[in-house]
Amino acid sequence: MRPITAFAALCGFLLSSSSFVCAESSARTHSSFQPPQTFKNVNLVRNTNLEKGYARETVNVVVENVGNEPQSTYYLAFPSEIFDKVGGLEVRDRKAPEKGPFVVDVLSVDSPSSDTKYFAIDLPEPLAPKSQVTLGISYYLLSSLSPRPAAINQADKQYLTYSFSAYIHSAYPTVTQKTKLKLPSTNIPDYTTTTGLKSGSDPERQGTTYTYGPYDTTEVTPGTAYPITIRYEFTKPVIAASLLERDLEVSHWGGNLATEERYWLRNNGSSLVNQFSRVEWTLTNFQQLPSSAIRELKYPLKPGSVDPYFIDDIGNVSTSRYRPGKPPKRDASLELRPRYPVFGGWNYSFRIGWNSELSTFLRRVAGANSYVLKVPFIEGPKMPEGVQYEKVVVRVILPEGARNVRYETIETASNNGLPPADQIKSHVSPHKTFMDTLGRTALTLTVENLSDEARDAQLVVTYDYSFWDGMRKPVTITTGLLTVFAAVWAIGNIDVSIKKR
Repeated sequence: MRPITAFAALCGFLLSSSSFVCAESSARTHSSFQPPQTFKNVNLVRNTNLEKGYARETVNVVVENVGNEPQSTYYLAFPSEIFDKVGGLEVRDRKAPEKGPFVVDVLSVDSPSSDTKYFAIDLPEPLAPKSQVTLGISYYLLSSLSPRPAAINQADKQYLTYSFSAYIHSAYPTVTQKTKLKLPSTNIPDYTTTTGLKSGSDPERQGTTYTYGPYDTTEVTPGTAYPITIRYEFTKPVIAASLLERDLEVSHWGGNLATEERYWLRNNGSSLVNQFSRVEWTLTNFQQLPSSAIRELKYPLKPGSVDPYFIDDIGNVSTSRYRPGKPPKRDASLELRPRYPVFGGWNYSFRIGWNSELSTFLRRVAGANSYVLKVPFIEGPKMPEGVQYEKVVVRVILPEGARNVRYETIETASNNGLPPADQIKSHVSPHKTFMDTLGRTALTLTVENLSDEARDAQLVVTYDYSFWDGMRKPVTITTGLLTVFAAVWAIGNIDVSIKKR
């Protein structure tokens, strides 16, 4: 479980009178930085999966302390142009993943001319000299795939390219390394072949797996690049959301959790050379041929979800199908079909919403006026081609009078797709709604560079809410109505008749 941020744990202000910001940044700032050469990578294996619309990488590396003193910080290097595309970074002990992820901080380098940026990985225990540890580093790279050609005919096949370096960008010397690529199909018309890096053919091909290496890179300077490009067929859309706004509104009086998600979707695949043809599209659907356009979106909803709606910029969209979970403990299913197929370069914005029984997600702490809300961090469509999110804003709207708000995210045994804690920005503010006095309490979390892998992450929100806080609104409404009635009665008893003096 990811611990509650240190500063957030100290936040206990009463929100009924003022708002506060629970946020922490653990980024380390340096004007100029070169990692001390206290480690070496004995053996490094990079696994790159390109079966979705973004690249997913897992790096398993055996690290040895070559210094004279115990070391506790390992620096993970990325080229500057790739650093901002990294999402869901997580580091674990490869031999003991159940111990949970290591603390990872962003290292800010003030020098704009630096072509390398770093993450600082804090080892749970200092690594003694000549000792080794095997790190499992997993992350995904958003917007890392490019369509080639960039424009195609409506019925043409779509091809994507992925570029990387045969030598991984590292802050330390590496003895041996190799890269395995897992591709979505065997139709791979173009790929880089290396010469002189190893004996035999390079890469080695086996079905949809291409392996570059292993290479003996003992004498290769850290940071040296050997560019590789591979082009492959991808028959699905490349779905990206420039923005996802997710609201979860908690109602104690109604016993309801209302969820609404607003999407600004985009297809990052190949655009169309000519205008869209409805006739050709109908034939494609009739023959059930693969297409690079977004045809439909499938949303699995939690058990007990009811009253779903689907609205775009024009209005309600009726081309949807909702199937409630049967029996009740099974997930419900919402299938949506946009008003038009979303081809490469096209956008589609819409919103969906539904209601759920609050008791499924909320628990009261025994013997206290505290509540614990456990909800998915994001839900969203579950598509085989995956969905990438450039920015996600999650807002949990608590009842009026809720205070001492704290949050944490629950880790799973494997990577849950969330970034390090310092990359989740948070603040608490009042949210005005109908018939409120001081406004409801809203916890807002902002994250960049997420993927649909974060669907498995859970958000836990803890807050204090007493009986008298719950009575605030009915007392206010009752007082307001009595005041209106009293005013009407008083005005009705005023004598406005004209009489003789």
